[in-house]
Amino acid sequence: MQIDEIIENFSLLDEWDDRYRYVIELGKSLSPLSERDRSEANKVQGCASQVWLATTVRPNGGAGPILNFAGDSDAHIVRGLIAILFAMFSGRHAREILARDANATFERLGLREHLTPQRSNGFRSMVERIRSDARAALAAAQEMAPH
Repeated sequence: MQIDEIIENFSLLDEWDDRYRYVIELGKSLSPLSERDRSEANKVQGCASQVWLATTVRPNGGAGPILNFAGDSDAHIVRGLIAILFAMFSGRHAREILARDANATFERLGLREHLTPQRSNGFRSMVERIRSDARAALAAAQEMAPH
């Protein structure tokens, strides 16, 4: 699912309870995360619940690396937030990931005022982890590029 579709679906739901249920439904659409990916290295620090994000980087020549993400959480609402982040970032070029403002989308969906400060901080931690992986992938690609 693309982020534009999620934003459109959110706009159709007037009640916050319906939006909350929708976020949880989005989380149910995540592919299961392998036990191998439930590692300390993939654990996101700064989240109240347990969150794992696994990143796969695919080189794409001059266009730069493309990142794909897999993830999971032990909290239903957080799984939904992960699904929203993946709709924004997974399958995208590293430069595109770094250029996109996840917090603006978060605001646009009205999530900030309806989530606890802990959940909002966790969301920011997940975004920072994704951005960090994109920066690392770009740096690695530039090192590999012929000079």
